[in-house]
Amino acid sequence: MSMQYPEHYEHLKALMGKLGNEIPGTMASFGRLHKETLVDSALSAKTKELIALGIAITVRCDGCIAFHVHDALAAGASRAEITECIGVAILMGGGPSVMYGCEALEALEQFKAQEN
Repeated sequence: MSMQYPEHYEHLKALMGKLGNEIPGTMASFGRLHKETLVDSALSAKTKELIALGIAITVRCDGCIAFHVHDALAAGASRAEITECIGVAILMGGGPSVMYGCEALEALEQFKAQEN
C-alpha cells in the first residue's frame, strides 16, 4: 500500500511534538533554525522549500518529502515547479532518486487532492 502523505505529515508533526517534550532545547533550536532559514531573503521561501525537497529526494527521506512537498505548496510552488525539482533531484541522485521522485509526485497529488 502506498503511503498516505497527508496523514504521514500529521503523524510526524505529532511525533515531533512528543520529541519536543523529551528534548525541548534541541527541538526549539531546530524550530528556530527552520524558521530563520526559510525567511525570504536572497532566495524566496518557495525556492528554499524546493531545494529542501530536492535534497529530501536524494537522501531518500519519506518524512522530509512529506514536509517539503506540503511546505512548497504552502509557499506557492506550482505542480510544474515541484515536478521540475523532482527532475533535478533525479539528475543528482540517479535511480534511487527516481523511486523517491515517484514518492514526491504521489505526495504532491495527495496534498493537492486535499485542497479540493
